Amino acid sequence: MPRVFTVGAALAALIACQALSPPSQPLAVTTLTIDSDHGPQKFTVEVAADSQSQEYGLMNRKILAPNAGMLFDFRQPQCVSFWMKNTVLPLDMIFIRADGTISSIAANAVPFSTTTIPSAEPVRAVLEINGGRAAALGIQTGEKVHTAIFNGPPPRNAPLMVC
Repeated sequence: MPRVFTVGAALAALIACQALSPPSQPLAVTTLTIDSDHGPQKFTVEVAADSQSQEYGLMNRKILAPNAGMLFDFRQPQCVSFWMKNTVLPLDMIFIRADGTISSIAANAVPFSTTTIPSAEPVRAVLEINGGRAAALGIQTGEKVHTAIFNGPPPRNAPLMVC
């Protein structure tokens, strides 16, 4: 899975390029549904909620089930960037606002690329699924994502920021 960066740390991380190891414990798994024009789209996703699992992501995975993925939960809206270093599979990155709506989609991210893929605005989470899957399922910006992290009120006192 791509390595995740906050905007301020992106340059330093690209320069450092240290070796990463996978999380020592299996990640929590949850169900996620996206309301699309083609009906509800359900996914079973691993939740990357700490820095180690977010940095490692789906790196080195050779297989990802069609309705599987990884949800990166940043807890608070922030500007984020991803890359595909050590990521074998092409991925769609779905950037999700704090209210659970899709902000943007980076389709078919190129495997092994170190080019950063930034969010267009502060986001609460990013969902990664197989490359091309969002288009195949009719998933578009503005659509609603349902999972536990979006069930409550949006985080309070989130600073206004531009990415």
